[in-house]
Amino acid sequence: MSQREAVVVAAWQYEPPYSFYDWTADADDLAELLGKQTREGKYFSAVGGDEELVGWFAFAYEGDCVGVGLGLRPDLTGRGLGLAYLQAGLAFATQRFTPSRFRLSVATFNERAIRVYERAGFSPLRTFDHATNGGIHPFLEMTRPA
Repeated sequence: MSQREAVVVAAWQYEPPYSFYDWTADADDLAELLGKQTREGKYFSAVGGDEELVGWFAFAYEGDCVGVGLGLRPDLTGRGLGLAYLQAGLAFATQRFTPSRFRLSVATFNERAIRVYERAGFSPLRTFDHATNGGIHPFLEMTRPA
C-alpha cells in the first residue's frame, strides 16, 4: 500500500454503527496505517478491475498462522461483496505466506461481518475485551484452516 492509498483509506467514513471502524476513531491504528515503517509489508491495497481502490488487507504472520485485517470501501459495504472480497484476500495471503491457518478478530456487534466470516469457513474461537476507540469493546476471535 502506498502512502497516497493509505491517506485515502484513512479518510473513509462508514455509516453508524460501522463508523466504529473509521481510522480516525483510534489514533494508534491511524498512526500504524499512515506510518511507512509500520505499514510496509503488512498492509496491501485491493483494487478493482478498473484499478480503482476498493479496499485493503493487513496480514501479520504469527508462527504457522496469518492474522487477517480487512476493510472494504464504505460505498461497497452491505452489497453482498464481502465473501468474494475476503476469499480473494485469503487466496493472496495463502500464496504469499503459505500459512496452515488464518485468524481474525471482529467486534461482536458486527453480525454482518461475522456471517461473512462463517460462510468463508471461520469458526469462533473466543471472545475477549479489546481496548480501542477510547474504550473497552467485546471482540470475537475466529480461525480457519488455510
